[in-house]
Amino acid sequence: MLKICVAGAAGRMGTAIINEAYSKGIQTVGAIEFPNSPSVGKTLRELGISEQDTEILDSNQLSRALSNADVFISFTSPSADLTNIPIVVDQKKRIVLGTTGFTPEQNNTIINAMNGKVPAVFSPNYSVGVNIFFKLVDTLKAFPQNYDFSINEIHHTGKKDAPSGTAKQLGEIVSNIRNYTKTITGRDGMSSRQPNEMEITSLRAGGVSGIHNLTIAGPHEMLRIEHIAFSRCALAQGAIHAAEWLSQQNTPKIYSMTDVLGLT
Repeated sequence: MLKICVAGAAGRMGTAIINEAYSKGIQTVGAIEFPNSPSVGKTLRELGISEQDTEILDSNQLSRALSNADVFISFTSPSADLTNIPIVVDQKKRIVLGTTGFTPEQNNTIINAMNGKVPAVFSPNYSVGVNIFFKLVDTLKAFPQNYDFSINEIHHTGKKDAPSGTAKQLGEIVSNIRNYTKTITGRDGMSSRQPNEMEITSLRAGGVSGIHNLTIAGPHEMLRIEHIAFSRCALAQGAIHAAEWLSQQNTPKIYSMTDVLGLT
């Protein structure tokens, strides 16, 4: 039976992951939270997260939380993962990493910490639908050059990074097929669009789990592709699917959801 350790276990995403795992018979044998969290010292059962008696430990006890786990899953913060991931790698545990908001330098640090050392999946979005969305975008290269590609994303008011990691990855894919060399994330005043610009806009509102859309507009028509996550369960489902797939991989490298879903 697959066993996991979840970072941010008492948070909304951590809870969704633990519930998805439990529904599939996967045990959460390790759980951590930030040191001053009121959840530390309590069990998943006591907190109403899951019918399991796993105690939530503070992140300084990560090695203990990892001891019986096969896969470490983290959807937390860059600062937490910069500390935690090297510890997980030292313990030779597989990693499913869904944290976003890394600076380019932090991203390189995380990649260097994992690559060639343990099997890991690192993706800005674990939704099955979003990753198929990414794959579909490559077919849009057939549009003539006078069609403009624009991305908009909407998330809940608590999301700190903007644009979202998903929008950034989508923007990279679009820029590669359209030869965009500059990304614009907002306009003000006199600011007409230039041919080399990729445009990404972000909204933060209410409790929106995640909406991403790609608009392709030409002189006389427009195509819009949109993905809507009804809840964090879409990401949790993909994360657990990735953990199950990763448990069968032995090559120490960084995989993507493209690998997990067989979309290569």
